[in-house]
Amino acid sequence: MTATAEGGGPGTSRPWTLWPAAPGAPARPAVAVPAPRRPRVDVRVRVVRPDDAAALTGLCLANRDYLRPWEPERGEAYFTLEGQRANVHDLLDAHGAGEMWPGVVLVDGRVAGRITLNNILRGPLQSCFVGYWVARANAGRGVATEAVRQVLDVAFRELRLHRVEAFTRVDNHASQRVLERNGFRQVGVARRHIHVNGRWHDERLFERLAPWDDGITLNSPL
Repeated sequence: MTATAEGGGPGTSRPWTLWPAAPGAPARPAVAVPAPRRPRVDVRVRVVRPDDAAALTGLCLANRDYLRPWEPERGEAYFTLEGQRANVHDLLDAHGAGEMWPGVVLVDGRVAGRITLNNILRGPLQSCFVGYWVARANAGRGVATEAVRQVLDVAFRELRLHRVEAFTRVDNHASQRVLERNGFRQVGVARRHIHVNGRWHDERLFERLAPWDDGITLNSPL
């Protein structure tokens, strides 16, 4: 799942808490991270559940053409209730193994998209990738921006990861704005990185370090 979204919406997010640097850590220049704007609707993220399969089936069918330019090609089975049940089952297996955090985006209590922390790596890396999409009906309302803000809390506080990365197609400016509003910085461009919509596409790589990063500490001090 690549980062696919549109952002926007009024409101103000709370700032990140800054942890003190570890003794002997090099001084870091202050980096201002603009607070994402909050949407008018109620946005929540949570781990996907087996009973989400029906809602996800409807969303995938309704947004099939909308997501086609950004998502990998899917077989017909993916767009059936049985296919979504199998997909959710596989996601929860990977979650149980600590390999990913598979979530859904809720708008006013109803499933409106997907958001996932993929490829969770421990040891000396302590990192993951974030991918997301929001249904067309909620595009441009700040939903994706708020969902990413909340899943960063999961990554840095609950999972205690040090780094979150994201890829977006170079022409997916809406998704890039979502990441930038959440403090991501562009690292570079990966050439011919993903094959979607019938061809290979370049993608921009973005990164976001944990707010407690001091250049030395391996794990969150929380």
